[in-house]
Amino acid sequence: MTLEFLLTSLVVVASPGAGVLLTVATGLSSGARAALYAAVGCTLGILPHMLAAITGLAVLLHSNHTAFAAIKYAGAVYLLYLAWSTLKAHGPLSIEADGPARSAGAVVWQAIWVNMLNPKLSIFFLAFLPQFVPDGAARPTELMLELSAVFMAMTLVVFAGYGVFAARVREHVLSRAPILTWLRRGFAAAFIGLGIKLLLVQR
Repeated sequence: MTLEFLLTSLVVVASPGAGVLLTVATGLSSGARAALYAAVGCTLGILPHMLAAITGLAVLLHSNHTAFAAIKYAGAVYLLYLAWSTLKAHGPLSIEADGPARSAGAVVWQAIWVNMLNPKLSIFFLAFLPQFVPDGAARPTELMLELSAVFMAMTLVVFAGYGVFAARVREHVLSRAPILTWLRRGFAAAFIGLGIKLLLVQR
């Protein structure tokens, strides 16, 4: 494992995307504990892409137009659903003081789906991980698993940081109605933007 891998992974993980957006929105809507559950879910949602890259299924996925398009469209639809949920009164992602309480399982599963339905992650693992496996490595599969585990651990820590920070400022946001309104609209617009961006992803 190299410093280059760690720095590159940190940049990728910390860059705003659907997982970060969901974790921050969860922190604002439901508090720190829910944000931590969302971070766990986003991390678990990486597993299918990691395993696909290691076993070679990612190559098959990206060579099959129908399969790739199905995952892409499903992911885009789910992001649009999250946008609607953010704007919906008393929705699961509504940012309000008396918002509905959600179970840990519901939060985790929602976060898992966000990352699991993102074909960009499988593209990332397919193109990213092999660069850090030296030619002639004695145990390439084990090395890829190790690198993937580090990437997932980094995802969990960074996302948890985002979520907890959002939860810390939650009370300040909830006490200011205009800020709350614009935040909800901003999150909805961001989810819509990510959904459109996902539709434009090519194999």
